[in-house]
Parts: sequence; C-alpha cells; structure tokens
Amino acid sequence: MNILITGGTGFIGSKLTESLIKQGHNVTILSRDPNKVSALFGSMVTALSDLRQLTPDSSYQVIINLAGAPIFDARWSEARKQLLRNSRIDLTTQLVESMSRMLVKPDVFISGSAIGYYGDQGDNILTEQSASRADFSQQLCADWEAAAISAEKHGIRVCLIRTGLVIADGGGLLQRMLLPFRLCLGGRLGEGNQWMSWIHRQDWIAIAEAMIADNSMHGAYNATAPNPVTNNEFTKTLAACLKRPALLPVPAWLLKMLLGEMSELVLGSQRVIPDRLLANGFKFQYPNLTNAINQALHSVNE
Repeated sequence: MNILITGGTGFIGSKLTESLIKQGHNVTILSRDPNKVSALFGSMVTALSDLRQLTPDSSYQVIINLAGAPIFDARWSEARKQLLRNSRIDLTTQLVESMSRMLVKPDVFISGSAIGYYGDQGDNILTEQSASRADFSQQLCADWEAAAISAEKHGIRVCLIRTGLVIADGGGLLQRMLLPFRLCLGGRLGEGNQWMSWIHRQDWIAIAEAMIADNSMHGAYNATAPNPVTNNEFTKTLAACLKRPALLPVPAWLLKMLLGEMSELVLGSQRVIPDRLLANGFKFQYPNLTNAINQALHSVNE
C-alpha cells in the first residue's frame, strides 16, 4: 500500500515507518525537514516538505497523522499553547482539506490524540465512552479529534488513537526519568496517587497496524495497556528495574511552581482502560509494566 505519514521522524512515527517498510509498504513522510527523512531512511522513503505537494492525483490508501509540537518541551505560555494547537489542529484541518480534493480518497485516516482528552479524573475508570473534564489538554485533544473526524464526510474511515504515556528506548517518558533515577534522585510526583496510563511503543505500532488492516475499526480507541498504575507504583517499578532506591519525592507545590499549568501533565490522573481494543480481540505484547520497562532498558543498553 501507499502510506503517507506526518510526524514520521518522531519517537513513535520513526519506528512505525520502519515497521511499515519491512512489511513492503511504500511510505511517504510529510516533514518540514526532508534531510532528516533522508538521514533516517535513505531512499526507502519519499519525503514531502509541504502539504501543497499533495494534489488531486495523489493516491494513498492510508494516511497517518502524528505531527504536533512536543507537549512537554517548554512551559505553557499563551504563545506556546497556541503553537501546540496550531501544530495539531490547523495541520489536521489542512490535511483533511487535501484529502477532500483527492480524486481517489484514502481508505483510512488514522489521527493522533491523547488520553489528555479525558482531563483530570482521579480514580475514575475511563473508557472511550467516558465523559471528559475540561482543561487545556482536554480541549486541545477534543478539537484535534474534531478536525480529524471531519474526514468522515468525505467517505473516509477515521480512527482516533488516544495515546497514553509511551514506554520505549530513545525518548518519551522513560528517557526523561532515567538519569535522575540512575543517580538515586528519583521519586514519586506529588502524593503519587495519580494514575498513569502507559503503553509500550511496540504495542502502539501494533494498534496502528490493526487499524490499517481491519476495516471494521473506526472512531476513538484508547492506546494504553490494560493495567494502568499509580505514580507511586510506576516509581517503585522503575526503581526496582534499575536496582535503585526511589528516595526523593517531588512535592506538588514545587512542580506547580516550576511547570505552571503544564504541571497538570504529571499531577493529573487518568485511569484509562483500552475497552474497545480488548473488545476487538487485540492482544497486548506488553500488558505488564515491569516487562515493558525491562524491554526498553534492555534496548537502551544494547
């Protein structure tokens, strides 16, 4: 198949691209930095630098939309929050407009989202049917999804992938936590009672590939392992895997002072269950946090 990916050089997108290439698909990546695409994939991938290169004659069976400015890379000033919105919502809107002009429409449009869609929900168990609670992350995800789902009016099957905290080597949540924990400076965040819904990157890729293959899949899916944990449990598990103590909790007041509104990302609680994936028969390779972390650490050390 011909597959177009935005965000195809990122932490998730690059490994998804590798997997799709191995399966024999023709992959095109839309990126502002075509040189990075070439450096990562050479001639195995076609690079586009501008949405305007998508014409009515462009033909892709699958379009996967993972682009967006990193959510955790800078404090949330008003300008930064606008950048986060524009890089997700505006790009998705433009991508759908490009698809609407294609003479042959894609079979499926898979668009990124996040479990931030639900807002801070404490101990509530959250499925795809759960109501959300408003905050910046929730509104960002809701508007992002609304932009993507508009592709349905053009006869395109749409899958929304609400991603949890992704565990793997080379980036993401784990990469940020490794150094302080290895230096015995790790600890719980706040009281540690907030729920962390996580997923191993290999399972995330398998979910996206299932969405491509199964034309009965549509709408929103929680891309999280079926066993969420509290921050206390995550902290203890990571420390045990690293054979280090977890001695230095970070108080909530300090996180709020240092991160401002962005502290909701680490203090907010989403106890998410992948209800629709489980009902669809999806089998997780890494349903257990210890196994997921150990696999990622093994890859880091290879």
